[in-house]
Amino acid sequence: MTDSTNLLVFMAATLALNLTPGPDMLYVIARSAGEGRASGVVSALGIAAGCIVHMLAVAFGVSSLLAVPVAYDVVRYAGAAYLIYLGLRALLRPSARAGAAPAPAPLSAVFRQGVVTNVLNPKVALFFLAFLPQFVDPSRGSVAWQLLALGVMFNVSGTIVNLAVAVAASGAVRWGRARAGTRGERWRRHAQRFTGAVFVGLGVRLALLERK
Repeated sequence: MTDSTNLLVFMAATLALNLTPGPDMLYVIARSAGEGRASGVVSALGIAAGCIVHMLAVAFGVSSLLAVPVAYDVVRYAGAAYLIYLGLRALLRPSARAGAAPAPAPLSAVFRQGVVTNVLNPKVALFFLAFLPQFVDPSRGSVAWQLLALGVMFNVSGTIVNLAVAVAASGAVRWGRARAGTRGERWRRHAQRFTGAVFVGLGVRLALLERK
């Protein structure tokens, strides 16, 4: 493992990066606002599971395949299409337009969608590939194990932040609904539209994002 000074630098950089709003955080906020705390928490755990896939890919060299433009684009467009599909489905659900209260998606589906959206984001894979190796010291043992250990620390930090965001976002929406009183149903519909719009926006952003 890297020395204590570099480890402190790594942890500070990790915390700063995880506190910076990004696609994963927006995804968790949208889930929490649209479907409640449980969906937000489970989506954060799904993202964490997706990060494990990226960690393993970096440790065993698979992520380097995304340096090939065709492979990168295939993953990017698949991820974009999936996000847009989720967004349109939320926007077109009857409860987004009528007076019925929206039924939250099953938590198993929320978890699965969190995993898939994270795994199909090539920027996450390339970030791990570029960031983690900077803190590896080959003279201190297996590079693969060091990458995995650093990835676990990064993922734990990010998951804690996303869980806090899920709790805060869902709490804010519940507070708003309570204040709205009889207009609470309107809040629900707006929250569902917000969820769908965020997913579509993230999908379009991913589709248009150029590899650097």
